[in-house]
Amino acid sequence: MSKYVPLISSGLAGPLGVLHLPRLWQKASLEALGKLDPDYPGIGKGYDSMVLAALHLNETDVRAFIKTKPSYPQFEHWITQQPGVKLDKATIYKNNAAILGYIHTDDTRRHILEANGIADDGSVSPAAVDLNNLDDWGSFHKEVLS
Repeated sequence: MSKYVPLISSGLAGPLGVLHLPRLWQKASLEALGKLDPDYPGIGKGYDSMVLAALHLNETDVRAFIKTKPSYPQFEHWITQQPGVKLDKATIYKNNAAILGYIHTDDTRRHILEANGIADDGSVSPAAVDLNNLDDWGSFHKEVLS
């Protein structure tokens, strides 16, 4: 069975406007099917937990729903039906600002750049979203194209 590197960026949002939510859906869906690359968590402690906390979603409930194999629009619709969910503009704005404003540690940045053959000379955006994209593309290249 093939294992997949998630390639939806944390910098993308679906119709609800919540950054990282499409990536969370992709990773959790792949994990539920046993198809997620083992280097990635289905629902991890970083952006995944940030989004769940911001929207007031329960991780166990999300995992259970994901096992029903929803499409992305079905996932968003399900979210809108959850008791206590927070989808107001201020909550979404704060979540999105937190996603875009997150900066990796120096060690994480150096590791990602080194793994991709890029000098850590300040010429690459330090934003975690951008570095994570680079990390995903590097993993995809290594696992699929090489």
